[in-house]
Amino acid sequence: MPDPTLWALRRRTLLASSVAGLSMPGLSRAQGPWPSRPIRFVVPLGPGGATDIVMRIIAPKLGEILGTTCVVENRVGAGGVVGTDHIAKSAPDGYSFIHASVSTIAIAPFLYERLPYDPQTDLTPIAPSVFVPLCLSVTTKNLNVTSLQGLIEEMRARPGQLSFASNGTGATSHLAGANLLRLTGCRAEHVPYRSGAEAINALVAGDVQFAFDIAALHGPQARDGRIRIIMATPDRQPLIPDVPSNTEAGLPDLKAYAWFGFFGPAGLPPEMVTRLNAAINEAMAEPAIKARLEQSGMPPMLGYTPDRFGAFIREEREFWPPIIRASGARVQ
Repeated sequence: MPDPTLWALRRRTLLASSVAGLSMPGLSRAQGPWPSRPIRFVVPLGPGGATDIVMRIIAPKLGEILGTTCVVENRVGAGGVVGTDHIAKSAPDGYSFIHASVSTIAIAPFLYERLPYDPQTDLTPIAPSVFVPLCLSVTTKNLNVTSLQGLIEEMRARPGQLSFASNGTGATSHLAGANLLRLTGCRAEHVPYRSGAEAINALVAGDVQFAFDIAALHGPQARDGRIRIIMATPDRQPLIPDVPSNTEAGLPDLKAYAWFGFFGPAGLPPEMVTRLNAAINEAMAEPAIKARLEQSGMPPMLGYTPDRFGAFIREEREFWPPIIRASGARVQ
């Protein structure tokens, strides 16, 4: 029969080891099924924008696949920086993620003098959601232009007198316009607005002469003749099939687009990243969701592993800085 004193000592030692093991970083997260409660997805911009719409389209199916509820939370401020920083500083427990855009991941580090997070070290790339090609439109109110070359000729004839709209300094719509000027050597004034809706209203009114944005936003006004879409990027788009691409229009080096994607805090357990990546790809490949996104002019970016998404982001961080410098944009 074992010595009672020795048995008690061994029991206390085993119990202490178990408690210590549970307190080890990462071990407690790995125990038990995930997810076991609702998952929160932060959208760092306001309700009704493209980032928010895509997240709300995907969320119900994503919750169904993962067997939980996916809660969408809008946490706005500083063009998406506030919400992105919040997730960067959240616990890596698998219950807080962000549906971010190229702006806060690949553009903000070169736009802001001081950024409270580092996208490379403070966030975990999981999967992209959609690619967002932009188109170039001109007003019909006070400009008789029917092609990209016509717009370039007009800008060269009146240097600095034309203006273009965007939905904010440093936004992809701003940088697309800056890139157009950089590649053509033209001059035009940038006029930032608070949203894409305000920018398109200014274009319709003739307050500005051209603007980049998604075809889904410009299409209705173009069909009514209030604006004219003169170029699609980077290829012809299903929503505006008769509009030439930038290559067909004579400017093959012009890139004008955005993208959205899912990120979590740094330090997420790899098994969570892998499972969420698979769930996102499955949700976006669901025929009804895929069709709805494509009809909105935002095709899903399917088949990306976390590693492939990370490589894509590194390429984006090399692409944008020259355009940002050319735009002169800088945020304190």
